[in-house]
Amino acid sequence: MTQYKNLIRLAADIGGTFTDVVLETPTGLVTAKVPTDVLNPEQGILNGVNVVLEKASVTPEQVDVFIHGTTLATNALIERKGAKTALITTEGFRDSLEIAYENRFDQYDLMIDKPVQLIPRELRFTVPERMDVRGRVLLELDREAVLSLVNEIETKGIESVAVGLLHSYANPAHEQAVREMLIEAGCKAEISLSSEVCPEVREYERLMTTACNAYVQPIMARYLKALKAALHENGFRSPLFLMTSGGGMTTLESAIRFPIRLVESGPSGGAVLASRIAANVQEKNVVSFDMGGTTAKICLIDDYEPQTARNFEIARAARFQKGSGMPVRIPVVEMIEIGAGGGSIAHVDSMGRLAIGPESAGSTPGPACYGHGGERATVTDANVLLGKIDPQDFAEGKMQLDIAAAEASVTYDIANPLNVPMHEAAFGIGEMVEENMANAARIHSVEHGADLTQCTMIAFGGAGPLHAVRLAEKLNIQRVIVPANSGVGSAVGFLWAPMAYEVVQSRYMTLDYFNASEANHVLSQIGDEAFEIVLSGAPEEELTETRTAYMRYVGQGHEIEIPLPNRDLTSEDNTLIKTTYEEYYSNLYGRTIPERDIEILSWSVVVSSAKKAVEDAAVDSEAYPAMPNSSRKGFLPSTKQYEDVPVYWRPELSPGAYFEGPAMVAEPQTTTFVTSAYRAHIDSQSNLILEEK
Repeated sequence: MTQYKNLIRLAADIGGTFTDVVLETPTGLVTAKVPTDVLNPEQGILNGVNVVLEKASVTPEQVDVFIHGTTLATNALIERKGAKTALITTEGFRDSLEIAYENRFDQYDLMIDKPVQLIPRELRFTVPERMDVRGRVLLELDREAVLSLVNEIETKGIESVAVGLLHSYANPAHEQAVREMLIEAGCKAEISLSSEVCPEVREYERLMTTACNAYVQPIMARYLKALKAALHENGFRSPLFLMTSGGGMTTLESAIRFPIRLVESGPSGGAVLASRIAANVQEKNVVSFDMGGTTAKICLIDDYEPQTARNFEIARAARFQKGSGMPVRIPVVEMIEIGAGGGSIAHVDSMGRLAIGPESAGSTPGPACYGHGGERATVTDANVLLGKIDPQDFAEGKMQLDIAAAEASVTYDIANPLNVPMHEAAFGIGEMVEENMANAARIHSVEHGADLTQCTMIAFGGAGPLHAVRLAEKLNIQRVIVPANSGVGSAVGFLWAPMAYEVVQSRYMTLDYFNASEANHVLSQIGDEAFEIVLSGAPEEELTETRTAYMRYVGQGHEIEIPLPNRDLTSEDNTLIKTTYEEYYSNLYGRTIPERDIEILSWSVVVSSAKKAVEDAAVDSEAYPAMPNSSRKGFLPSTKQYEDVPVYWRPELSPGAYFEGPAMVAEPQTTTFVTSAYRAHIDSQSNLILEEK
């Protein structure tokens, strides 16, 4: 028995275009997709929550847990709509954010467009102080210099302060003193310390992570507090948890302190969903494809677990180019994300080429077919014209789409400039957005040594099933799985995520001079911090602890993650750790380096609750031919013509149902388009399985 049994749980995912809400009850799931309220996002959540509660005849008081994921922090960073933020750093290091890696991400671009700094130079202050790499004080903190900044912070209207002093990961005393002095002097701004946000080596990433955290903290704090108050006013008494970028849940209080950990909270829920489905159907090599209204996300799932990383770049100025964005060091599910969603705007560029995104129509005004004032052609407009979307049954029939507006936008923006018929322009939009996604998937797979032709694709999101099969054809993927409730897949993934939190702390030592006592002190300290957060949402008997170290040979520039025993270390453990390191290193690089000392840069502890039990693997059900509910005209890639295409209503398809493409499978929040090259069936877990003929 686990903590999940017989609970009534709510999950809400705010996207750039739609807000998805899922209610889990002992009898099943109830879902809703409503437009995102850009000005008052908490109201959009409540709108969706009211829909699912009414459908299920559940009252707010009956809800046991509320889980939330949001792109608000990400959007604030991308759109530069965060708080007015200042940086306090060590004297002589004012321009560390600007200097970055001391290189250009594109060496040969003379017109290079570097990201605009979140914190302008006039708001970056320095104070005399100095720690060395071991945390020893070389120069005491200048108290007067700190206090002299209080007036500037107030007069310049600064809402948030990032404090990032040199080597504070080794000794946070000076940063803590700065915070205490500012508060005692009456400073009202929010304060983020790098020794708490990112206590790790690598000065630039630590400063950038802290700056990003400070930049979004005031707006996220206001939003999360407003959401909590709104839920309370509407009768909810359940705890509120936030989905993190690493695929686990954290508390409201932790999310308010460290909102930078929420930047990929929605997409990480999708990765949790994909890994869960992969385990259920026993598919070890999976590529997940999540396409919503604003972006598309692609993630590799190996042995039922999504790939993870410690680094993430926000708002890249150049698509796919590493170093062109803002690097942050947080636990994150590793994926590639591009501006290719249903609301992505299509246009003809100055060279007469059809281009899609990254600009999006969002939920306001939205695509032209929404009838809310949007005039520019989008991917959704093209899908309506191609027959993939039923204009009378969009969003469960709650939104009637305007075909004439879609025709006008595609004709004016694409067909006329390219001098092609309107239907060819719409088909071109679909092909181009799918090729963009295929290119992103190819790049991501090459970077991670994966062969996509050996993978199964799991597709979800409001627009994912519409494009999954054509994307699979371009990538030569032979099997596609569209899970039940795929239109709100990320929110469903929230319900399967464990309560989990990771803390990383840099503390340098080498194996030749291994100090077990110091290592145990660090691991105990960060373990206690992680346990404190996770215990507030999960019983202690269900918690597990995973310890790792980030290690490398002396002289190398990058480290690898090595597992550690879940116990106190002894001086003899340096032999065990070395053996484990050499095994992992050899698996990665095919060799070891003899007679070279090994150094440990950072230590990590992950505390996690028990995962929801995986269902039994899918089994064959008695096959029967499915009968379509209706048909409609759809544009087929194979013939480049409109033809009558059978339409199946997915809620009426039982396990064992099968049919041939071309076909469309409609469900409440999305539609799956099946080309003539694929056949389909429903497995015993209600997954829609599409296989190449």
